[in-house]
Amino acid sequence: MPEKTVPRRRVYTRVVMILAVAFTAWHVFASFLWIAPWSPLREVVSQKALSAYMLPFFGQSWSVFAPEPINGDYRLEVRAIVDGQETEWVSASDVELSMIRYNLFTPRAGIQAMDVSSQLKGAWADLNDDQKAVAELNYFKDDWEARMSEAMTAYGDAEVVDAYVAQEHRATAYATQVALAVWGDDVERVQYQATRQNVIPFADRHDPEAERPAIQYSPTGWRGLVVNDGQSQQAFEDVFLPAYERMAE
Repeated sequence: MPEKTVPRRRVYTRVVMILAVAFTAWHVFASFLWIAPWSPLREVVSQKALSAYMLPFFGQSWSVFAPEPINGDYRLEVRAIVDGQETEWVSASDVELSMIRYNLFTPRAGIQAMDVSSQLKGAWADLNDDQKAVAELNYFKDDWEARMSEAMTAYGDAEVVDAYVAQEHRATAYATQVALAVWGDDVERVQYQATRQNVIPFADRHDPEAERPAIQYSPTGWRGLVVNDGQSQQAFEDVFLPAYERMAE
């Protein structure tokens, strides 16, 4: 009886297997670099390239664990000028949290506002007092980001200012999407509040009279609208607006 021969895999099958193994190896390596403490090894892949790959789908954080677990809440509130009138504040973070509360399959859209608030407040904290005073001023006319950056740089470290302005750009773009979704196309400019409130200290957790510390603000003035290339206002509205309308009922 002739021996059975094992059929050879087709070329495209082997190519697919090689590519799958290579991608898996890259993903494991990138995830290791992302969650591990910083080291020179991270320079093998630039921070920009690593962030572009890991965010927003693969981002991970170990900050819920000891020795320094998350100990505060971040919020982002947005308001706008519409037809010359100020609107009420809308808590974008509360709208997003409503998407993930009691939801077994939580969407990534449920944490964007908190991340924007956290990053903006961190960058704001690095500014000196004079630069923070500039941040509180209104900048919404032509080329306002460049003018604000120039005014801040006159008071100190340009790298700190660049980092802050980058976070302001991101926050303003997000606030613009919120405002357009909630109040429509007549929005003229926006303002946002990024806040943090610490939890009750662990040592006081059993004290029935213990109160949470005061809310920490990083105040900013009115800003011109920012729309980034490639973003979809319609896609944002499809996700954000139904949750906002449910909360408003």
